Amino acid sequence: MEKLNPYLTFSGNCEEAFYFYKSIFGGEFSHISRYRDIPSDEGLEIPEYRMNKIKHIVLPLGEKCQLIGSDCDDGWCPEVVKGNNVSLAIDVESKQKADKYFEALCAEGSITMQIGDVFWGSYYGMCTDKFGVTWIINHPKPEGNT
Repeated sequence: MEKLNPYLTFSGNCEEAFYFYKSIFGGEFSHISRYRDIPSDEGLEIPEYRMNKIKHIVLPLGEKCQLIGSDCDDGWCPEVVKGNNVSLAIDVESKQKADKYFEALCAEGSITMQIGDVFWGSYYGMCTDKFGVTWIINHPKPEGNT
């Protein structure tokens, strides 16, 4: 069963925003990682000022939804402006379904990150569809695998 989650993008104040949302909705973060957590063998040159910014944070909102976010600014992704800072992230149950959705959503749109295996264990890709909606397709790594 698919699960659709809002993904919010910020220009450096993601942590502040998520603590604000946590104060409203309650709960605990199920994941938080920073740019400094990216393995050095990924070959990315991360500026020192970015190291402590949020790469990925998750605040569960009940059992069927998660609020997800990251800091993305200064050329790492399109300029963050009000209106393009929300993406739809969909978790799918198989790589085959991820490929099917990714191919269909990217048709006549643009690929931001080609779908494939990523260092955190998921099968993941990002694109913008022909209507300008940004999609994140994710097949999470199986529970218990590290």
